[in-house]
Amino acid sequence: MAANGATKERTLFGHPIGLSYLFTTEMWERFSYYGMRAILIYTLTNYLLLQPTAETVIGYHALKHFFELIYNGGQPLAPQPLSSIIYGNYTSFVYLTPIIGGFIADRWLGQRHSVVVGAIIMSIGEFTLMAPQLFFLGLFLLIIGNGFFKPNISTQVGNLYKPGDSRIDRAFSIFYVGINLGAFFSPLICGSLGEAYGYHWGYFAAGAGMVIGTISYLIALRALPHDRAGRIKKKTEVKTPMTLQDWKATLALFLLFIPGSLFWAAYEQQGNTIAIFAQDLTDRRLIPGIINWEIPYTWFQSFNPGFIMLFTPLVVTIWAWQAKRNKEPSVLTKMALGNFMLGASYLVMIAAVHFTGPHGQVSWLWLLLFFAVLTMGELYFSPIGLALTARVAPPQIMSMMMGVWLMTSFTGNQLQGYIGSYFSRMSNEHFFLLCAAVSAVPGVVFWLFNFPLRKILETRTNGTVMAPLAEP
Repeated sequence: MAANGATKERTLFGHPIGLSYLFTTEMWERFSYYGMRAILIYTLTNYLLLQPTAETVIGYHALKHFFELIYNGGQPLAPQPLSSIIYGNYTSFVYLTPIIGGFIADRWLGQRHSVVVGAIIMSIGEFTLMAPQLFFLGLFLLIIGNGFFKPNISTQVGNLYKPGDSRIDRAFSIFYVGINLGAFFSPLICGSLGEAYGYHWGYFAAGAGMVIGTISYLIALRALPHDRAGRIKKKTEVKTPMTLQDWKATLALFLLFIPGSLFWAAYEQQGNTIAIFAQDLTDRRLIPGIINWEIPYTWFQSFNPGFIMLFTPLVVTIWAWQAKRNKEPSVLTKMALGNFMLGASYLVMIAAVHFTGPHGQVSWLWLLLFFAVLTMGELYFSPIGLALTARVAPPQIMSMMMGVWLMTSFTGNQLQGYIGSYFSRMSNEHFFLLCAAVSAVPGVVFWLFNFPLRKILETRTNGTVMAPLAEP
């Protein structure tokens, strides 16, 4: 016991012990999600939507007819466009349900119970994907489970610290490492199993990872503080009404969510059309003519999280150096630069196709450069957006607003799936030019938003530097 009678905080490396548990839980959940995502588009294009397998999948004809009606004027969709639309709808709906899960957590269930419910449902969903007949049911369970899990795990990191605790930024950076460790290793493991022994074994590995994450969180419960819903019920926190400044901050966030959606429409092509490009149009030999071992196509999904872990210290150092000289870009300027860098990554792909020629395979080094530039764009956009939401959103609706920010990925991925359906119907250069344009437009919007919104956002953030808090 501390001298004042309060319970002494249990720490590990200077942080509450609960951070280690949350780190482990999120690492395994991301392992599960990105392991599954690494093989999803390949499962659809190479196996599930081809005959005769497609005939055995429950709901195939109804879903195919629905998507043809909505996205293609009722005309038949070939396997690649249909796969892109299914992929886009899955990756979008996993970011729509968090706003509902965040609302339920804020109002009734609480963050702790919501995470447990979501983790269990996602574990069941991953194993369900192993049966082709139930594949769409598995995707549905993952969408529902993620809605309970996603908005409530990140906000609990903040609950570990008292207001004004300077450790919180470093805590989110540590948490961010866990996210990317899971995302880095999952394509190497789940992808390799899927390529070598069948995609169902990749989903099994993803399901096993989710089970480990669930167990980690159940063990963590004793080390985590009660979440906000629980504190209000116990009258340890007074429920206060929203002020005029709260409403202004909320409106400012909503205005930013609109152009933010376009970032994801281009960014998420990496798991869809770029993945297909890596499989079909890329020379994956390590050193042609010398070391002819081919890099497994699923491993390309590890490039982005690998670069995130490599580049994050560099980016944070640059921002700190700029801050000391009062030259650090504003939050909105960083987000604009992130969009411009994302657009530049697709200019790399245009150059790759142009210099290789229409009939040759592009060297895998071009994709390495593509992912490097894309990752720099992500670090200037995604961490800033999430950290901005965590700082600016009123505490009364924190989880819900985190869900709303994640909903930008819903609209972005809907557009991503639709854009990706043209991959096999356009030349590669024209397709990548389209992606570059989709990236550049929101960059201009964020740049212009500096003028009307900067004062409101700086008032809420107190001019503090945003620490990385994002997923790849």
